Amino acid sequence: MKKKLLISMLIATNVSCNCVFANQEYLNKDYQVKVLGNINSPQDVKKLTKSQRNLLADDLRFGIINRANTIGGHLGPDLGFVEPTIALHYVFDSPKDKIIFDVSHQIYPHKMLTGRKDGFLNPINTEISGYSNQDESEHDYFKVGHTSTSLSLSTGMAKARDIKGEKYNIVTVIGDGSLSGGEALEGLSNAAILNSNFIIVVNDNEMAIAENHGGLYTALKNLRDTNGKSENNLFKSFGFDYYYLENGNNTDELIKLFSKVKDTTKPTVVHIHTQKGKGYTPAEENKETYHYQMPGFLNPATKQFSENYNTITSKFLLNKYKKDKSLIVVSPATPSATGLTPEVRAKLGKNYVDVGIAEQQAVGFISGAAANGATPVLEVMSSFIQRTYDQLSQDLALNNNPATILVFGGNISGADMTHLGTFDISLISNIPNIVYLAPATKEEYLGMLNWATTQKEHPVAIRVPSGNVISTGKTDKTDYSKLNKFKVEEKGSEIAIIAAGNFYQLGENLKAEISKQLGIDATLINPVYLTGVDKELLNNLKKDHKIVITLESGILDGGFGEKITRYYGNSNMKVLNYGAQKEFTDRVPTEELFKKYHLTPELIIKDIQNLK
Repeated sequence: MKKKLLISMLIATNVSCNCVFANQEYLNKDYQVKVLGNINSPQDVKKLTKSQRNLLADDLRFGIINRANTIGGHLGPDLGFVEPTIALHYVFDSPKDKIIFDVSHQIYPHKMLTGRKDGFLNPINTEISGYSNQDESEHDYFKVGHTSTSLSLSTGMAKARDIKGEKYNIVTVIGDGSLSGGEALEGLSNAAILNSNFIIVVNDNEMAIAENHGGLYTALKNLRDTNGKSENNLFKSFGFDYYYLENGNNTDELIKLFSKVKDTTKPTVVHIHTQKGKGYTPAEENKETYHYQMPGFLNPATKQFSENYNTITSKFLLNKYKKDKSLIVVSPATPSATGLTPEVRAKLGKNYVDVGIAEQQAVGFISGAAANGATPVLEVMSSFIQRTYDQLSQDLALNNNPATILVFGGNISGADMTHLGTFDISLISNIPNIVYLAPATKEEYLGMLNWATTQKEHPVAIRVPSGNVISTGKTDKTDYSKLNKFKVEEKGSEIAIIAAGNFYQLGENLKAEISKQLGIDATLINPVYLTGVDKELLNNLKKDHKIVITLESGILDGGFGEKITRYYGNSNMKVLNYGAQKEFTDRVPTEELFKKYHLTPELIIKDIQNLK
């Protein structure tokens, strides 16, 4: 009987919850894991009976929901990949056989079956991450959190295996959404000519984070509609052996199919049709919303949704669209993360373009659109702009096309190591022709948006502020065409604070503490531009200032502050740069990072005192 979880109360951090299942035996009972408690490795999965495997599926879904509700996590894709994971570990012999997951959005069941169940049954007190991580387990092989990379990684592993004369299965799990990424297609092309064991499990749930876009998905739909028998078979055209399973959430059928392809000597695609969000009705019915959920989603409190930079952006673009029908708003498959909700997308209609999980295509696309007279705006997360360096440099900046890029999530934060927002300043600000702006307030942001989408001289990137909206209530009248002119917000002497974007408030607090503790009225400067320096202003500071302090919410190496230090290199001016160290941090609390990086007024003042 089909089981659907209907969660009625908050799941606690222990192994029970007040869960109501469609199956009557679960009604009004605290759910207790029945099989998962005895699973410590994939070898334990192989011993299970059919009925035990079904109970294990319930346990895994409990773990997925429990983790997401307690500390946040990917919900829909993991719920849909429970049965395939059980079948994979029932048939294959991990870690001898290597199972590589793309992007890690489907890896929770795998983690629970490979000795890491405590990260899901008791997630608060665990070091287990939500992503693939070889430091955690011999059953993982890479730290992975960006999409479309698995096939490239796996082809390298397979070639190394073959060169060494070893024999085992390499199984790559990739979702249909991830196939839209260029690297996935490159990996697919190379995998097809390996002429050895290489198994690709295509988990087709008909979704990326939001709905899929692109001709690739017409091809996949054709295969689904014909039960895998269409002559227009993308995978066969590459040279793969191909198998299709319509009921990709049937453990028994999956075991039969995986057993059939195990130890194959040919590159093989196993295309399975699964249901995103399976087992939790809201996630089945609203797949985009429940792709990822924040803690406490099972018992949401009534909230008054306040204005944020996502809503500010969408409101501006919708108003812009009314006046400029050449506006094209672009997302690389992360629309809701930047405020492009289904409602906003519907209002933009054909002027909204989702290029799929293909950030490189997105940058090339907006450059081409700008070259042909349109007004393109790309919304992208800081963590993902890293994937576009060559396109930013060659396709966009070299051609100096006036496209606009809005970079969301750029900040020092407690994010996991694969989603840090600290690298975008050093990446973008050192490419010629691009103007990278850092607004400190809502009004500055709107002024920059208006300038960027009307000027025709430069490609412009704007680092969208993170956190609470700061508003002055005054219309910004800055002429941003006068490049690299910093704003002196408060004139003082002896010490100058240059505080960029997200850290402008930190600059204000620092100025107040310097006045209080050192008796100095410091100058406070909003640099506005991350791509250049105001030479005239910096030179004038030499007259009555001895120390310049720079604050930026990104890594220092190659960042904004180093430009200031370099300018003063042959002078007597002392410069203190504050930002993040060049490192990968993993879920480190922001407060801890700020102390480590001396990003508090108290610690900065101690550094100032040590200079004297």
